[in-house]
Amino acid sequence: MLRLEGVDAFYGDLQALADVSFEVRDKEIVALVGANAAGKSTTLRVISGLVAPRRGRVLLNDEDLTALPAHQRVDRGIVQVPEGRHLFPFMTVAENLLLGAHVDRARGERDRTLAHVYGLFPVLGERRTQLAGSLSGGEQQMCAIGRALMALPRILMLDEPTLGLAPVLVARIFETVRTINGQGVTVLLVEQNVRQALTLAHRACVLESGRLVLEGQARDLLGDERLKRAYLGL
Repeated sequence: MLRLEGVDAFYGDLQALADVSFEVRDKEIVALVGANAAGKSTTLRVISGLVAPRRGRVLLNDEDLTALPAHQRVDRGIVQVPEGRHLFPFMTVAENLLLGAHVDRARGERDRTLAHVYGLFPVLGERRTQLAGSLSGGEQQMCAIGRALMALPRILMLDEPTLGLAPVLVARIFETVRTINGQGVTVLLVEQNVRQALTLAHRACVLESGRLVLEGQARDLLGDERLKRAYLGL
């Protein structure tokens, strides 16, 4: 469904990605893992169209998106939940959610999709008139995911969705990602909790210093000695 081919990306003179190639298949969860500054978030930003690659291509079902601006990629169904949530704090929960349905393909379905989001996250329905900035961290993350779902994503990209959350909320977020994937949405997940990410995902890619160094079935990578030493503390 989604494919990166030989992507190099830079911030000024600093190279963040070097010859990164991988694919995300339809209706699977792919985990993108690695240490801080490995290039995980940059990879998502390249896919979203927020960072232009200096070399390489981004393809969605063989359509070359490399020169396409970010908003048109959302129209194609590529939707990102950024690290830090980036809600509009002085707008209500409902207003934040409805902003996610601004693209043409989602606007006509927004009432149905909103009901679906409230079904996934009942607390958002209870707090629909509350300002988003007054929500707890976990509730804000639910709102950010809900806003992304309002755009009817074909590929949902999650950047550190459990960062800073209590363990019980971490488990809730992972279970929700599994549910969303079960409803037919393809997921690309960047996550600091490597063990849980690999337990959840079908396949995984490991980045080190901007380069792809491991790729394979997530359950196989859980047993990889190099990965255990580097990221699982074993």
